[in-house]
Amino acid sequence: MFEWGVRTYIMGIINMTPDSFAGDGLGTDVEAAVKRAREMLAAGADLLDVGGESTRPGAEPVPADEELRRVLPAVKRLAREFDCPISIDTYKAVVAEAAVRAGARIINDVWGLRMDPAIADVAARTGAYLVITHNSRPAPDAAWDYTPVEGGVIDRILAGLREAIGRAGRAGVDPDRIIVDPGIGFGKTWRENLVVLRELRRLRELGRPILIGPSRKSFIGRVLGTDVEGRLEGTAAAVAIGITNGADLVRVHDVGPIARVVRVADAIVRPQPA
Repeated sequence: MFEWGVRTYIMGIINMTPDSFAGDGLGTDVEAAVKRAREMLAAGADLLDVGGESTRPGAEPVPADEELRRVLPAVKRLAREFDCPISIDTYKAVVAEAAVRAGARIINDVWGLRMDPAIADVAARTGAYLVITHNSRPAPDAAWDYTPVEGGVIDRILAGLREAIGRAGRAGVDPDRIIVDPGIGFGKTWRENLVVLRELRRLRELGRPILIGPSRKSFIGRVLGTDVEGRLEGTAAAVAIGITNGADLVRVHDVGPIARVVRVADAIVRPQPA
């Protein structure tokens, strides 16, 4: 499904939520999801990431049954309509398993197994790819937490991801199906997010493909002094720097313009034989 190191893959975001921070939530409108997916794939997306719970700071948790009501019809329809990998953006094992049974091939856990470690069992049992995100937001109900380490933000990310990768391995997840995400915007200051992109190459120590999700994030708004509608150029810069420093996948809202950024960045960083 993936040929790592040859090019950068583009993950288009399909938000089946009423309260997305980016203003692109579709609620339960499956037809709108199909339309957006078709547009994204035509514009250069390689895979689609479907989510049913907002990850913006302060968002209310969504019960599993409501999350399933939002995402399952979309996952089923997209998997039937399009010949591309579908990812389910969830931290709940019950949602992940239902989505994989409905056609998803990737589980994207923004809590890095902290909230529901059984999500690793789902990935192991189904053979789905597993995206493990470093998320240092406080989580009172988390099943486990990262062991504190000394050092800067990259040291903390590396330690946390190593711990989560170990848990996934013990659950039986194939190491070749683990993807790591440093968690830009998840419990980091805006300056730390800049450091993550600047020092992203250090995540190569983990030996796993790297996904980044800087799209429209608040650190870009902080740098530029813009609201969410004015962050396209900043997202493009973050994506280009991320690819330069080792990103294998980028998760974005604005697929068309970012696909052009990716093509040029890849031509510079990953030149093909003449």
